[in-house]
Amino acid sequence: MKRFWMKRILGILLIVPIVIALVSTIVMLLWNALLPSLFHFPVITWPQALGLLILCKLLFGNFRGGGDRKQQWKNKMKQHWMNMQPEEKEKFMQEWNKRCGGRSPFGPRGRFGPQDPFGPEEGPFFTEKEPPAGNAS
Repeated sequence: MKRFWMKRILGILLIVPIVIALVSTIVMLLWNALLPSLFHFPVITWPQALGLLILCKLLFGNFRGGGDRKQQWKNKMKQHWMNMQPEEKEKFMQEWNKRCGGRSPFGPRGRFGPQDPFGPEEGPFFTEKEPPAGNAS
């Protein structure tokens, strides 16, 4: 079992620098192929490309993209909302409106209307309307 972990750690220690070098090289080649001719930016070196990657990591987060976490949070909040009792929902919306000064997507000025911020079950845009009574053919 100890050998397995040693091989795995050694593999990671070898693969990570190779991947970083490869991605930095790709960034450098793409930058140098496109940006100097299109926007008159300077040509960059490999260490500058690595620095650019690190800067992007610091500014924008991980390299996997941010959509996953947002979607997980949205699903969690939707599940929490669906499990709330109507009184809890009303109390939540009132507290949110009080804290946010009425700029809530749940309130009357919001895009979802006052009923349900997460789904079409109760929203004003999705309620089934009965046809007018006078048009019986």
